[in-house]
Amino acid sequence: MCGIVGYLGKNNSKKILLEGLRELEYRGYDSAGITILQNNKFKIFKAVGKLTNLIEKSKNFDINGFSVGIGHTRWATHGKPTENNAHPNQGELTHIVHNGIIENYQELKKNLLKKGYKFSSQTDTEVIVHLFEYYFNESNDAQVSFDKTITRLEGAYSILLITKSQLEKIYFMKHGSPMAIAKGDNDDEVFFASSDAPLIGLAKNVVYLEDGVSG
Repeated sequence: MCGIVGYLGKNNSKKILLEGLRELEYRGYDSAGITILQNNKFKIFKAVGKLTNLIEKSKNFDINGFSVGIGHTRWATHGKPTENNAHPNQGELTHIVHNGIIENYQELKKNLLKKGYKFSSQTDTEVIVHLFEYYFNESNDAQVSFDKTITRLEGAYSILLITKSQLEKIYFMKHGSPMAIAKGDNDDEVFFASSDAPLIGLAKNVVYLEDGVSG
């Protein structure tokens, strides 16, 4: 099973994401990754194998101040366990983590290829990134683009998406795959996770999302 974590706030997002992923190791995984967005710049790390490999790759990266970040442990469903297929998947201005399966991804991918979008992975997840950016190029509105994107997706999934067009927000959607959202001790902190394990001791007011809930 895959695992998702997300964080928005002023504390050390790298540490929070990595510790959250450690709490999800019990699910089993073959690769892991994190992305942090701060000051309009993405910093992404991905590694195959144990989480210790990801920790080692990111050990020289320090983060201070407000940021948004997402992380993922992957058990391959589409594409081999490689760094390229590991999450987060990325577009020009958007990064995403995703649990579950997009059943109509081949149809979506075919249409996006016709529109000139280039794919760098074998995952179904990458179609979500490019579909969001396709709609954003039309509307220049991240919320509208996200809402349109999720109406096109078929299957069971949960999503966390961050974009340079909204530097202080994590977009989320839950449909048939677990997702919890919680406030931290500080009112400006928000945590996301696919189970409550990464939230214990960090968050209060945990809400387990129902299907169809997005934001």
